[in-house]
Amino acid sequence: MALKHVVIGGGTGFIGKRLAQTLRSDGYDVTTISRMPAVKHMTWHDLEKDGLPTGTSAVVNLAGQNVLDPTRRWTPGLKQNVWNSRINTTAACARAIEKATIKPKVFVSICGVSHYAPGPQLNTEESKTTEFDFMSRLCIEWEKAANLSDNSICRVVKIRSGVVIGREGGMIQSLILPFWLGFGGPIGDGSHDLPWIHVQDICNMIKFAIEKPEVNGILNGVAPELITNRDFTKAFASALIRPAFFPLPEFVLNLIFDKERAALLTQGAKVVPKRPQELGYKYQFPDIRSACKDVARLFP
Repeated sequence: MALKHVVIGGGTGFIGKRLAQTLRSDGYDVTTISRMPAVKHMTWHDLEKDGLPTGTSAVVNLAGQNVLDPTRRWTPGLKQNVWNSRINTTAACARAIEKATIKPKVFVSICGVSHYAPGPQLNTEESKTTEFDFMSRLCIEWEKAANLSDNSICRVVKIRSGVVIGREGGMIQSLILPFWLGFGGPIGDGSHDLPWIHVQDICNMIKFAIEKPEVNGILNGVAPELITNRDFTKAFASALIRPAFFPLPEFVLNLIFDKERAALLTQGAKVVPKRPQELGYKYQFPDIRSACKDVARLFP
């Protein structure tokens, strides 16, 4: 296999750690970019100053400030951090690729699905994206930051990720204790759509994009099963063998997170993975029941 050295921006985070583990188990050399130097790590300053390590064959960027941190108020400062931590790091990776004497074969950039407006329509990779709130504007600019020059020989793959289901972080890390104690329930009436993907599948999809030269452009990084928040609640509670009778009113989330940020939890679009399936990607966790069974444990 030719593509053996992968540089991961945000490689010490929830998805980044799993991706590094997945790649290393398959014989890849992995260097992560983070704020603090360490073995097999480089800092963002190192990237700007020294460029990509010699022999880099693929670059993946997963970096980004946690949007749904309940300990942080949704201030202009936090919004700017959320914006900069995604767009600036993606742009830094793109600049490093452009400056490299020997280019990586592929650049994989992750963003969200917030530029698909909530509603009854099915959204594929060809669907119209619009700027209708902060998160939709962020996702659109995030993708633009990954663009390389028109004559670049490096493939660019942009994966629009749904909510990532994994025991080590993300939504499950926040929900496991109340659900384990029997206090779980849907958000509001639970009817809003929840585009989702298991953490192992998002990592496998990134690996698929690295290894398959025919993969380029936009991929919807979501599972093929369309679900609502109510469907997720039922599957997660069932996997834990717990009741889920305590709905969380939307106004409570609005108080905790601010309405603009809470929209990530109270609104959702119907997103389907048309291109991953057409290209032959095989899901390890295609349905929410199997995904929830895999993460239904109190300790990671």
